[in-house]
Amino acid sequence: MARPQRIVLVRHGESEGNSDDSVYERRPDHALGLTAKGRRQARETGAELREVFGDERISVYVSPYRRTHETLGSFGFDPSRVRIREEPRLREQDWGNLQDREDVRLQKAYRDAYGHFFYRFAQGESGADVYDRVDAFLESLYRSFEDPGHPQNVLLVTHGLTMRLFCMRWFHWSVAEFESLSNPGNGETRTLLLGPDGRYTLDRPFVRWRTPEPYGPTG
Repeated sequence: MARPQRIVLVRHGESEGNSDDSVYERRPDHALGLTAKGRRQARETGAELREVFGDERISVYVSPYRRTHETLGSFGFDPSRVRIREEPRLREQDWGNLQDREDVRLQKAYRDAYGHFFYRFAQGESGADVYDRVDAFLESLYRSFEDPGHPQNVLLVTHGLTMRLFCMRWFHWSVAEFESLSNPGNGETRTLLLGPDGRYTLDRPFVRWRTPEPYGPTG
């Protein structure tokens, strides 16, 4: 099994929806692109990643949203060293009907009180639903490591919640731990590094905004 030396997770740069949520009344979430600030963030992240990867090959999985594709396109990778696959299981959480801003505002308030993992948006998904599709993607990713020629690096260009859930699944975090963590900022990365003991560690933690409150002992 040719496990990669790095599995890098990247949140897309600032999107039009991050900058102005009224845009959801006119355009679907998946079609929103990057702002000028978001493109600058993506270029800066790309420069950092090119330095990290050097001449090594990269297996890239990108969410099918416009903002993630535009983020990846700003990285400036050498095409001869990159293998790119669009991966729908890495898409953003489905928020349901985003055209009604007042309803979305109320549902976000309900979610904050109920919990981000379990609350399901009307006609949309819960964090638990996204966790399940991330879990299915991980099974496919593990199988890809069986290829002896697998690249030394895996890069996932995705969304903030999806990044947290990927790490939750990989490191077997509890729901309470997940709920205590904040999403990374636009253009931010988190890297799983393969150690000499064969285990992966996270290069830096997610920001913790509260102390975890589990219902019982967890590993």
